[in-house]
Amino acid sequence: MRLMTRFFVNLVQKYLPDPFLFAVILTFIVYIGGILLTDSGPLDMIIHWGNGFWGLLTFAMQMVLVLVTGHALANSPIIKRFLQSIARAAGTPAKAIMITTFIAAVASWINWGFGLVVGALLGREMAKEIKGIDYRLLIASAYMGFLVWHGGLSGSIPLALATETDWSWAITGGIMVGETIFSVQTLSIAIVLILTLPILAWLMMPKKEETFVIDPEILKASEPKLEKYTAVTPAEKVENSWIFSIILFVGAVAFLVYYFINGGILNLNIVNFIFLFAGIILHGTPRRYIGALYEAVKSSGGIILQFPFYAGIMGMMTESGLAAVISNWFVAISTAYTLPFFSFISGGIINLFVPSGGGQWAVQGPIMLPAAQALGADVAKTAMGIAWGDAWTNMIQPFWALPALGIAGLNARDIMGYCIMALLYSGIIISLGMLLLV
Repeated sequence: MRLMTRFFVNLVQKYLPDPFLFAVILTFIVYIGGILLTDSGPLDMIIHWGNGFWGLLTFAMQMVLVLVTGHALANSPIIKRFLQSIARAAGTPAKAIMITTFIAAVASWINWGFGLVVGALLGREMAKEIKGIDYRLLIASAYMGFLVWHGGLSGSIPLALATETDWSWAITGGIMVGETIFSVQTLSIAIVLILTLPILAWLMMPKKEETFVIDPEILKASEPKLEKYTAVTPAEKVENSWIFSIILFVGAVAFLVYYFINGGILNLNIVNFIFLFAGIILHGTPRRYIGALYEAVKSSGGIILQFPFYAGIMGMMTESGLAAVISNWFVAISTAYTLPFFSFISGGIINLFVPSGGGQWAVQGPIMLPAAQALGADVAKTAMGIAWGDAWTNMIQPFWALPALGIAGLNARDIMGYCIMALLYSGIIISLGMLLLV
């Protein structure tokens, strides 16, 4: 295991470009593929690219807020002490790696945005408290927990299937979460991954002489200093008053109570809402929260730069019909038994170029669902095949790692070698689940 891990870590360190250049390379690949495999010409592909370029602005802002509000919340005194207590309880590098992986996976099953932030923040605290721990593996382990998100409570495809306003309702008549998220197949895959990914992370621990240890002082230096401000002017007294924080927090709690009583779900906007107002109240005063947020914003540059390029890639994939071409290849070789499995494989391939659960569903769903009905395949399992494929290749797609990398202060090449091992392992587990638990 160590030899394989070392091979992939060294390979990635040498040859994986910066995530921005990775997005640029994918752009060229899709551009050429669209010309060769569809009716779109060179100018058509450029037009598709430009039309889609700003298609993820809302989502990009949501991801920036996931990073900065989660980071600011974690740097509040109470949350820092809580994370530190977990880190101190770990005691050894091996336990720290396993605990971080497990907590990140459970948190990702509850909500993917929550899991991304919690895992990275806990990893930072583990690195500050535990001596001799490999920081790159630690953050990779936190990101590995993201594998289970699309089989969890915030999975966009199973939730879309159960939503009457989603386009899929007209085809399926609605598929409730009991047949998707809470099916024997999906629960079995998710539980096996949650319980065994920590063991995989432990097995990948490098030898002592190969361990990448970060100086805890570097991590501490990057955190905002919670200074005590001396309020002199009326404006400064307002900025350093608890009153406004309390008023805002009470209003936020009132809204959340109303929202959940009336059937609201824990989506990305609500996660950001909770992070934001929890951070405001836990920092005590507006001035302290502003300082923490300003520090967190510094790590959001990767998201801001890269998301438009991935939106452009999605535009080319969808408008040219290239994603449909790839999906139809797999439909053509499928039977009623194998279609869910091939949905998983095709979902993993398309996810490299359309790394968005909702975007991928809009591309693949209209092809795979009618195919499942025509072949007599299980429609729910076919849809979950797309969902698991979307989650699977996130291990080699830096797109989703950006918030965790921003919090950790690492580059994609620092963790992707370990994530390749997670990709190989999880691919076996998910494939067995798709083929055997029918």
